[in-house]
Amino acid sequence: MTWVGSFKSLQAVLPEPSLGAPLRVHTWLESEIDLISPFVDWLVSLITQSRCVDGKEEFVELALREAVSNAILHGNRLEPRKLVHVRCCCEATNGVLIVVRDQGHGFDPNNVRNPLAVENLGAEHGRGIYLMKMVMDEVSFERGGTEVHIRKKSGNEEKTSTQRIQKRIVRRSVRRPWPGVRAVELG
Repeated sequence: MTWVGSFKSLQAVLPEPSLGAPLRVHTWLESEIDLISPFVDWLVSLITQSRCVDGKEEFVELALREAVSNAILHGNRLEPRKLVHVRCCCEATNGVLIVVRDQGHGFDPNNVRNPLAVENLGAEHGRGIYLMKMVMDEVSFERGGTEVHIRKKSGNEEKTSTQRIQKRIVRRSVRRPWPGVRAVELG
């Protein structure tokens, strides 16, 4: 079953999903900063109950928070008439796919500054896309940058030898960061 409605209406009526049950939600929220945390907390609690990314919910939460924040702040520029649309599809064997769309003018993701460049290390903004790419398995921008697709696999897929090698390489490179950079080992 797919639940469709505004965040405020679904928050009031959507029952907790059964453990392991598929989850499909299409909702929208106003461009208000105060709605980001309640919305993300609500959707992540539903994702947690569905157990589609068991043990990886904190990664999904971080990416979702960044995507919704970017849509409200940068996409819709806090214009109260503009909405942020969120679609979530969560299944135990496929993981979670979340699509966040704003009503802004979009952007070219290839023109986003590198947050790890020396001149950008002190910047207050500009790390959201980088963080999403770090914690999710897939991140893509569609519709001229007004829509971001983020996907986290369930972990039930069989890992290929290439994936195991890549994971080892990433772990090694993360353990020896360069001066001035904090490293966190993910996953």
